[in-house]
Amino acid sequence: QCDLRGLWRNEQESLMEISALRDDGGFQGKYLTRVSLSGGCIRVSPLRGAQQDLSEAAWPTFGFTVRWEKFSNATAVFVGQCFVDTGGKEVLATTWLLREPVGSLEDDWRATR
Repeated sequence: QCDLRGLWRNEQESLMEISALRDDGGFQGKYLTRVSLSGGCIRVSPLRGAQQDLSEAAWPTFGFTVRWEKFSNATAVFVGQCFVDTGGKEVLATTWLLREPVGSLEDDWRATR
């Protein structure tokens, strides 16, 4: 069974730390990105999310939002599922969207990556 609590690293060397899970599935933590729209060094930003009830599934789905702090006014959302591979390692399979603000409805097409 997967446990989202702890420190996670992705392929881009960004880090995510999730603190204790609440009884309702909610969690919070920090996202430390090495990739930013403005370039530069690693930045710490708060994240908030929720996961599926663990009593309902051994491999829970989850989602969270990152509010980038002080270096970008974009917002990112991640959804995924936690697995344990054949070697016993916990793995998060995720998909993400990043939304940047644009100045007009006509520019909406280029706001989401």
